[in-house]
Amino acid sequence: MLRTVSLWLVGLVILACYAVPYGLLGDTPSWTGAFLFWTLAGVAIIVLNAMATASFKEDEE
Repeated sequence: MLRTVSLWLVGLVILACYAVPYGLLGDTPSWTGAFLFWTLAGVAIIVLNAMATASFKEDEE
């Protein structure tokens, strides 16, 4: 269940990476607002991917 939720959240963050900088921050005269958002989104993606893959186990042979 945690894997499914975190993967849906990854998709939501990816959609936000297009919507927020070009939509909400489109009128911002500086690129630093979009850079800060993309930096925080990148950290969020790393955390969500770690949560999604935490239960993966390697088969022992």
